[in-house]
Parts: sequence; structure tokens; C-alpha cells
Amino acid sequence: MISVENVSFDYVDVDGNSKSALKNISLEIHDGEFFAILGTNGSGKSTLAKLFNALLIPTSGKILVDGIDTKLEDELWKIRQRVGMVFQNPDNQIIAAIVEDDVAFGCENLGIDPLEIRRRVDESLESVKMLEFKNFAPHKLSGGQKQRVAIAGVLAMKTRAIVFDEPTAMLDPIGRSEVLETIRKLNSQGITVILITHFMEETITADRILILNRGEIARIETPREIFSDATSIRNFGLELPFAVEIANRLRKKIKIPRNILTESELVEALKI
Repeated sequence: MISVENVSFDYVDVDGNSKSALKNISLEIHDGEFFAILGTNGSGKSTLAKLFNALLIPTSGKILVDGIDTKLEDELWKIRQRVGMVFQNPDNQIIAAIVEDDVAFGCENLGIDPLEIRRRVDESLESVKMLEFKNFAPHKLSGGQKQRVAIAGVLAMKTRAIVFDEPTAMLDPIGRSEVLETIRKLNSQGITVILITHFMEETITADRILILNRGEIARIETPREIFSDATSIRNFGLELPFAVEIANRLRKKIKIPRNILTESELVEALKI
């Protein structure tokens, strides 16, 4: 779905000085995959996310989205139709006064037939469990509901992949749960999910996790492989998921399996 080939990206400040954000990144994200990206602040996570749908263009190397080079300006709309983005702050993504109008906005810009837009809006809102709110003003919604409206707007454009750039960072626990449930549901329906987050628990159901460290790839492995190496995780400035951390502490006192990842696995291991 997305191929990243020897990509580097430099930001240029007001004085004309360049600062490297990504260095020689190469990876592939497969169609239908749940791909999570972790890293401390400044590791390059959001920069990489913006490269995926041509909000930024590589300083060197290239990114192919479904075989299309993101540097091709005349292919920009095709790229954005294939890879959508949901950002951290839901209030920054909603521009209309009514929910259904906001969801329709992207489709209208693509020149899609009004009858088709109507069908897509209802279908997308139903997919994120927000159809009953289609005539609401967005400011009356909770943070989690606003974020699901933003997701519906991307879905209405029939994207094959969605990049979520810390979509739960500004939400309360209930809002986080709502958005994560939606993300996992979409992935189960075949949509490629790229999730950038600093909440470790959000990544344990991913197919693979990428850890970025100072703009470089540190590791790309499954969640169980990644979190089985506690020392490495801490060296990258990251924390362990709750169940993994508790299991590691208990292991100093009692004998339990070393590959515990989830809370249900921890409970099972502690049964007498």
C-alpha cells in the first residue's frame, strides 16, 4: 500500500538552516495492515505521517502510495483519496456548522455526484456510530464524538488507508475508548490503519510496530517482540504497556510466562 524508499526529510528554519527530521527511512506498509508508530517527542513520527499523503515531500528518496510517487503534483488528489489523515485535535479538523455537512466536505471538493455524496455521508456516519448525530452542531459533541466525525469525513472519500496522528491525545478515557473501537473496527473491515500514539496499550493489537528514534528506524517488529525487551523500550524513552510492566515486576517474585502482552493474558497466568 505504501512504500518508503531511502527517505530523508529536512526542515529549514527562518535563517535558512536545515535540521534533519528523518534519516534514510525505508519500510513497507501492507494493504489492510494495522501499523503502529512509536517514538518520543521529536523522533519524527508526525513528519513521517505527513509524508504518507504528500502533506510533506521527501528531501531525498521517494514514497509510493499504491504505486504513485508522492512527488507528482498532478497525482495529488489520487494520493489523498487513497490515504487520509486524522489529526490530534478534533476541533482543528471540523469546518462546517452541521455534522453531515462536514462529512460531505471532502467529497464535494472531489466533485462527486450529490446523490452519491448523500449515500456516502450516511454510510460513513453509520460506520462510526454517529448517524443519529448527523444534524447536530459539532460544538455540542464530545471530543470522542468529534474525532469520529473527522474519521467519517475521511471514510466518505473512500480512502484505503487512514493515518491517525495521535488521535486520542486530547481525549478523556471514554473518548479514547470510542475512537480506538472505531479504529479497530475499520481495520477489521480491510482499511489500512497507521496509528501514531504515545499510549503503549493502543498498539498491542497492531500487526507491527515501528519505533523511531531521532529520525531513524530503531525497530520494526510485532508487539509481542517489541514489548518483550523491556530494557530496549526504556532506552528509547518509552514505557511498557500496563500488563507487561506488572508481569515484569511479578516475575521477580513468582514464575509466570515471559510473553505476556495483554491484561487478559496476565489474569490467566495468575490463575491458581
